[in-house]
Amino acid sequence: MSLQGRKILLGATGGIAAYKAPEIVRQLTGLGAEVRVAMSRTAHEFVAEKTLEVLSRHPVYTNLFDRDREFPVVHVGLSEWAELILVAPATAHFIGRVAGGLADDLLTAIMLSATVPVVFAPSMEEHMLENAAVNANLQLLAARGYQILEPQTGPLASGASGRGRMPEPATLAEAVAAHFSGDLQEMKLLVSAGPTVEDIDPVRFISNRSSGKMGYAIAQRAAERGAQVWLVSGPTELAVPPGVEMHSVRSTLQMQQAMEGLFAGVDGAILAAAPADYRVDAVAEHKIKRSGEQVTIELRENPDIAQGLGQKKQGQVLVVFAMETEKGPERAREKLFRKGGDLIVLNMLRDEGAGFAVDTNRVTFIDTEGREQMLPLLSKLAVADRILDWVQTQRT
Repeated sequence: MSLQGRKILLGATGGIAAYKAPEIVRQLTGLGAEVRVAMSRTAHEFVAEKTLEVLSRHPVYTNLFDRDREFPVVHVGLSEWAELILVAPATAHFIGRVAGGLADDLLTAIMLSATVPVVFAPSMEEHMLENAAVNANLQLLAARGYQILEPQTGPLASGASGRGRMPEPATLAEAVAAHFSGDLQEMKLLVSAGPTVEDIDPVRFISNRSSGKMGYAIAQRAAERGAQVWLVSGPTELAVPPGVEMHSVRSTLQMQQAMEGLFAGVDGAILAAAPADYRVDAVAEHKIKRSGEQVTIELRENPDIAQGLGQKKQGQVLVVFAMETEKGPERAREKLFRKGGDLIVLNMLRDEGAGFAVDTNRVTFIDTEGREQMLPLLSKLAVADRILDWVQTQRT
C-alpha cells in the first residue's frame, strides 16, 4: 500500500502514547506521505518537538496564534492543506473537547475547520475508556463521520493490563493508507465473524472462545478499500465497522440461513466465523433444575456452512478458516478440499500471538494448488489486508 504524495496532518495530544509520534511519522513518510505535525500543549510532556521537526522535515505547530508565512491563519491553513488528519494519541480530554465543539487551542480549532477525513486513535486507561461519558463522546464523533480506531489490549501506563492501548504505528499507517486505496471498488464481499450460540435452556448455552476480531478486521479493511461488505456475525462486543451492512445472528442454523441468502449476490465470501459444530437436540423450555442426578444432554451435528457454500459456488471466491491444535497443514488441506474453498487460512491455536481475543495473528495460506505461504506475526488488520490482497488477485 502507498501514500505517495498524500498530505497527512498528525495531531498529537497529551497521552503517554505520544512518545510513539516519531515512529508514526516515520511509518507515514516511509509510505511516501508528506507529514506535518500539530501538537497540543501537553503533548510536549511526552515527545520532543525537535524530533518531530527532523523526521517530518517541517515545522511543528503548537500555538493557535503562531505567525507563519505559509499559513497566515494557521488552523485554517493546516486544515485546508491536509488530505487526512490522524489524531494519535487521542486522549479522553481531547475527545471530549472535540465532541463539545470547543476551539480553545490549535488542534481543536483545526478539528472545527477540517472538511477532510479525520481518524482518531483513542489511548487511555481501560476504566477511562469504559466511562459512559467517554463512550458517549466517541459515539457522537463516529456519528459525525470521524473514524474511531479500536484500541488494543495489553500493558497500560499504570502497570495494569487491559483495553486502551493506542494501535501500533504500523497499524495506524495502514488505517491511513486505507482511505486512499479503493482497490476493491465494485467488489461485493460476504464476511462471517464471531462465535455462534446454541441454547440448552432459557439460561444456559454452548459456545466457544471466538471474539470475532479477525472477521471484523476483514470487514473493516474490505469496506475501507472500497468493497461493498455484508457482515454476518454471531454475538460479540465489537462495534460494527463503518460502511458495513450488519446481519446479527445467534445460532449456527441462523448463520447458515443468512449466509446462504446473501451468497448468490456477492463476488466472494470470507468465512472467519467459528460456528458451533453441534447444537442441543432438544432445548429445554424451562431452566433445568438441580436434581442431584446426572444430566445427559444429547447433541445433534450442525450443517457445515462452508461446505454448503462451496457446493453452491458459481464463480465466487471462497476463503475458509481452520483453527487447529495439531497437524495443522495436513488437516487444513483436507478441510479446504472437503469444503470446496479456494483458499484456507490456517491458525495454530498454540502459536504465540495467535488464537482468540488478541489483536494479532499468525496464519498460513494454503490454496488448491498446494501452495503454502506462512505469514509472520501481524496485526489482525494486516492479516485482513493480506487475505484481501489474495482475493483481489483472483478477479484479475
